[in-house]
Amino acid sequence: MKQRRPQPRSGKAQPQSTPAHQASSSAGETISQALPQRRSTYFEAVAVYEQGLEALQHHDYTRASQLFESVLAQFPDEKELLERVRLYLNICQRQVAPRENTPQTVDERLYAATLAINGGQYDQAIAHLRLVRDEDPDNDHALYMLAVAHAQRDEHAEAVAHLERAIALNSENRALARTDPDLEPLRDDDTFRAALEAPSSSVRPIDRRRSIKTRTAR
Repeated sequence: MKQRRPQPRSGKAQPQSTPAHQASSSAGETISQALPQRRSTYFEAVAVYEQGLEALQHHDYTRASQLFESVLAQFPDEKELLERVRLYLNICQRQVAPRENTPQTVDERLYAATLAINGGQYDQAIAHLRLVRDEDPDNDHALYMLAVAHAQRDEHAEAVAHLERAIALNSENRALARTDPDLEPLRDDDTFRAALEAPSSSVRPIDRRRSIKTRTAR
């Protein structure tokens, strides 16, 4: 009978098998340790941050700045979020800061007023146009734009007065005013309709003392 030769033993230790449930548990612990733990204040900070973004989208830069600053002050530990907050806060601060390059000439002020009206910034537009009017009282373009800006603020008396003067200086402004959607708030005003119907040769002098009902300015 042949004897079986003993198999040579390997010098390396054989790996011991690990139960599947132990391996799964170990992997779960590793993943759990790798995931960042959110603080309880994180979601509060995000909520305020999103309110700031909404205000920024509506061009309410002052309100947006206040919200972003409150995130910085109340949630200093949310480092990742604060980087984005500072970015948008800088945008807001640039928007509300005074412009260094203020318009100097009539043309520059008219252009700045046009941009302001298109952007709904009627106070700023009126400020530019008043400077043009003071420097060039017969600038019918500036007077017409003043009428538009005041009309958009529901200030009928001021709007009609400037429009009448603009028409007196240039009768083409009457035809423009008849179809201008920016003067839509004045359509029901009797003095506005009278200004559009009167012939250019009989435009009556502007009487700023006349009583015209003016709605509350926006």
